[in-house]
Amino acid sequence: MKHVAAYMLLALAGNESPSVADIKAVLSSVGIDAETERLEKLIAELQGKNLQELIAEGSAKLASVPSGGAGAAAAAPAAGGAANEAAPEAAKEEEKEESDDDMGFGLFD
Repeated sequence: MKHVAAYMLLALAGNESPSVADIKAVLSSVGIDAETERLEKLIAELQGKNLQELIAEGSAKLASVPSGGAGAAAAAPAAGGAANEAAPEAAKEEEKEESDDDMGFGLFD
């Protein structure tokens, strides 16, 4: 991810085809050692491609990926009803336990 981020920074700054040396310079400026093999593979994969088009394609693909938010939200009310019924009993248990903790002695008695 750090290699892609550095590539994107360079591309957004106007360098349309960053080299391995360019990316290494960006990463080393923040104390990160770049892996040459990964950088070479990244550059080979992105060579000749428009970064803006790749981002648009990736965004479209991500929009179709289910994130599970709707399923969890739909299940929450059903689970919430059961939890609310058990809450008063739990509160009574806690009150009883708290009164036993001081063993008859108050802090300011």
